[in-house]
Amino acid sequence: MGGNIMKSSTKDKIKGVTEEIAGTVKKGVGRLSGNRGLEEEGKKDQLKGAARKKVGEVKKVFNQ
Repeated sequence: MGGNIMKSSTKDKIKGVTEEIAGTVKKGVGRLSGNRGLEEEGKKDQLKGAARKKVGEVKKVFNQ
């Protein structure tokens, strides 16, 4: 057995945090530039990231 094997729950949590951060940045850029579409896309990315993070937390409870 080798290497650094990350559990699925950890991967989901990391991806979720990354998506939330990207969404926050996108939302901020959209707000500053007056681009409502980009701002809305950022909000969606934030929600998607939060959901993925929750999936990781649930998987952790079930040891996956």
